[in-house]
Amino acid sequence: MTNVVLESLLKPLAEFYRPSFVEEIAINHPGQVWMRLHGARVPWGAYDAPGLSKQYLVDLIHTVANIYERPFNPTHGIPVVYATLPGNHRFSAIAGPNVQYDDNDVTGGVALNIRGGSAPETSFENYHLKRGEKLLAVKPRHTTRPDDPYERLISAINDGSPILISGATATGKTTFLNHMLTLIDKDSRVITVEDAREIRVPQANRVHFVLSRTEQTNDFNYARLLDLVVRMTPDVIIGGEISTDNAAVMWEMLGTGHDHFYTTIHAESPDAAYAAFADRILHTQPAYNRTELISEMKNKLRVVQLSRDGALRAVTAVV
Repeated sequence: MTNVVLESLLKPLAEFYRPSFVEEIAINHPGQVWMRLHGARVPWGAYDAPGLSKQYLVDLIHTVANIYERPFNPTHGIPVVYATLPGNHRFSAIAGPNVQYDDNDVTGGVALNIRGGSAPETSFENYHLKRGEKLLAVKPRHTTRPDDPYERLISAINDGSPILISGATATGKTTFLNHMLTLIDKDSRVITVEDAREIRVPQANRVHFVLSRTEQTNDFNYARLLDLVVRMTPDVIIGGEISTDNAAVMWEMLGTGHDHFYTTIHAESPDAAYAAFADRILHTQPAYNRTELISEMKNKLRVVQLSRDGALRAVTAVV
């Protein structure tokens, strides 16, 4: 009986995620579905779906939670639900104050992903693994960095290197980050993680997660956020300012294999930025070796240093 109820409720969504050529669908806000097809060169396409109202989507999440006996309480409990739907489709969803697509989401929004249950037949050759042949280098990052600071930054953006924007208060870190986003492919799927909505993302395929330091009332934390972000299939991850609360999870996100990870930190130089990031991680994860952690950061993470003198703001280092 429960499957009949669920199948009936899923019907408006089924036409999007059940065709065999669909790899995944994403809903970032009510009334629109993004689809990614198996093997498509352009990975995402948007389709209007006016029947998928906010109320329908929230009711769907509640029903999935009830049927699969998952806790779900966006206001005072856990706002995230994971399940495997009939047909082996993987379902990830969130509703409530921790997701805000735009400034109109004053009471919170809704976002969900459903990954297809069946994939086209494949073989090792589909993954370019052949006997006697070298492995492909997919999205290789440059081991050498251009001498010119401008080209160094553009090269880092183009090859997807993670970037830490460092500077004191009022040096323009968020404004600089907002401009960097205009240089990212407009078709990219962007996920932001902030304690207040400040980042302005020009890409339409985006989700904004908010974990307020002062107004958090439910059980959504950075560990749960990490699980959700990686299930949402981002092309770009934007972290809010590095703090003691989020540093360890931000570092884990940087290691999930996603390109284009950008975040900010209060520091007066690139070396101070690496040290501050490491110290914030060590505050909650003391098992790390500080020297080794900073060394790994210098290998993985580019730093753009911003400085200010009165009204003058300037990039003073790109490493």
